Amino acid sequence: MADGLATELETAPEMDWDAAERILAEAARGADDGEIFVEESRAESFYWDDGRLKSASYDASNGFGLRLVAGERAGYGHANSFDIGSVARAAEAAVAAKLGHDGSLDVSPAKVNRQLYADFDPIAAPSFQHKTGLLAEIDAYCRARDPRVVQVAATLSGARRGLTILRPDGAKLTDHRPLVRLNVSVTVERDGRRESGSAGAGGREPYEVFIAPERWKALADEALRIALVNLDAVPAPAGEMDVVLGPGWPGVLLHEAVGHGLEGDFNRKGTSAFSGMIGQRVAAPGVTVVDDGALENRRGSLNIDDEGTPTQRTVLIEDGILKGYLQDRMNARLTGVAPTGNGRRESYAHRPMPRMTNTFMTAGDKHPGEILASLKRGVYAVNFGGGQVDITSGKFVFQCTEAYLVEGGKIKAPIKGATLIGDGPSALTRVKMVGDDMKLDEGVGTCGKAGQSVPVGVGQPTLYISGLTVGGM
Repeated sequence: MADGLATELETAPEMDWDAAERILAEAARGADDGEIFVEESRAESFYWDDGRLKSASYDASNGFGLRLVAGERAGYGHANSFDIGSVARAAEAAVAAKLGHDGSLDVSPAKVNRQLYADFDPIAAPSFQHKTGLLAEIDAYCRARDPRVVQVAATLSGARRGLTILRPDGAKLTDHRPLVRLNVSVTVERDGRRESGSAGAGGREPYEVFIAPERWKALADEALRIALVNLDAVPAPAGEMDVVLGPGWPGVLLHEAVGHGLEGDFNRKGTSAFSGMIGQRVAAPGVTVVDDGALENRRGSLNIDDEGTPTQRTVLIEDGILKGYLQDRMNARLTGVAPTGNGRRESYAHRPMPRMTNTFMTAGDKHPGEILASLKRGVYAVNFGGGQVDITSGKFVFQCTEAYLVEGGKIKAPIKGATLIGDGPSALTRVKMVGDDMKLDEGVGTCGKAGQSVPVGVGQPTLYISGLTVGGM
């Protein structure tokens, strides 16, 4: 059995591990770091729309990536097979990074025996008929709930990713990562006007957790509720105003506008708005931001990261003071700090880089009702859609999918077409009140960086921010 996590299944049993270890050890002489990342992945997805199953897909992906690190350079070779000839050719490509470099290999990550999630195969159960039948049931349920429903779309997906990380010293670290997700979208129509709402949930738990009737019905009801709210929405106002963000998924704004700026590579290169600011105040008192990849069953959680480092709870900002950055092994070594378990990659065909896991703001001491009542005129933003962020400046633009106009501390009307515009560093300093209702999202986040996508979690309590620019219709 491999070192590290105790698992019943070994990744790529057809791999000649002894030969691969010899090739890696020889290639890694004079390098600072390196590994062979071996992966076997299975994924499926079912999409229901317009009253019928629109698509059903299954994907199997197997392969390895061999990386050698020398200073700031990294050589990488990968293949979608496990034959030892491919390993040798990958090593020949990766050694180019060592030219002119004479380093000493970093120590292997510490072993970990915890299990943050069970090892199960979502694709094996329940049956194909059960999964597609559930989507039809969701469609029928939503249409029966309200006669204004004109369209229902639902997506069910699951994956299992098995990996083994082989180090030049022969250490093996393994993990088997399940992931499931259910999404429901509902469109309603009244007097020729159509509006939509959506809700979803996911995590590293079996399908049964999410397809239990009480769970999927709650998602369907939430999607319908949002659609009906938007049916009554009025055009959003425009201008600078105070904004209250709801708990949970609105933490995606924190993730994008602040989280990426706290990743180690951007700060080592000096391209982040937070570069060189460790120990300085970057946010209002009471603002604490954490990245925690060691939460049980969460979408962004990992037993080990994609370099083999155990994930952990990393405090990034504490009471407004910048404490540290998210680090993979290379950037940690180059800046003289310890890795934080945030080296992540989309697949064996990609190199790891510093990435977030579950990133959130911790709870404050204000009741949400008190926060909303203090908003004299502004926007209460409950849900977000897409957004854009510039890492260097932290400037962001986010679209609200559920928001309300507030006057005199009272919700007056739902609004549509609202966008929030600002920059992360300034927004953090304008936080006036932090709620006591911290909530993590339902498990639907996917983060993109440098062309790679990985599952993540976000979260926050109710939050009062002054002076954001609201773009209206």
